[in-house]
Order: sequence, then structure tokens, then C-alpha cells
Amino acid sequence: MIERLEKIANERIRPNLARHNGDIEILGAEDGIVKIRLHGACNGCPGAKLTMEDLVETTFMEEIPGIKGVVLCDGISEEMLNFAKKILEKDRC
Repeated sequence: MIERLEKIANERIRPNLARHNGDIEILGAEDGIVKIRLHGACNGCPGAKLTMEDLVETTFMEEIPGIKGVVLCDGISEEMLNFAKKILEKDRC
């Protein structure tokens, strides 16, 4: 299932997100629910929920009949954590 989701993301979702300096990470899928995290400019964007619903969820549900929904998992991404660490390291000097 993850391989098929990644293929769909590569072909139909990532190109759209890349136009806004964003990306998607597929965290997993269970019982028809796909868990994702948005990265780049899409992470924390006020429009992230709309992007998830209108682009990601719609695309996955069109392509894979067993998909019931998509959940946007917020939290601190590795990318954001590394960015914060760089800022804190600069303040120490």
C-alpha cells in the first residue's frame, strides 16, 4: 500500500506541493486511513488543512478505492527540529 501511495504522491501530489516549496511524507496507512506530514513551506501553513483535504485526500481516494480518509499529523518534524537547533547553536557563540 505504501509503495502505491508513494507512486501517486510522486506523480500527482508532490509536483503541486513543490510549486509552493512544500513536500509530503507518508507516515503509514491502516484500515483505510493514511497518515501524512507536510514539509517545507507547507508545514505549519495556515492552508495546510485545506491542501490536505483538497489535494492529498481527494487524490488518494480517487486513486485507491479502499482509502477512507487522510489524517494530517502535526508535530515537530525532523526538518523543523534541525532548523531550531541551528538557531540555538548560533545564539551560543
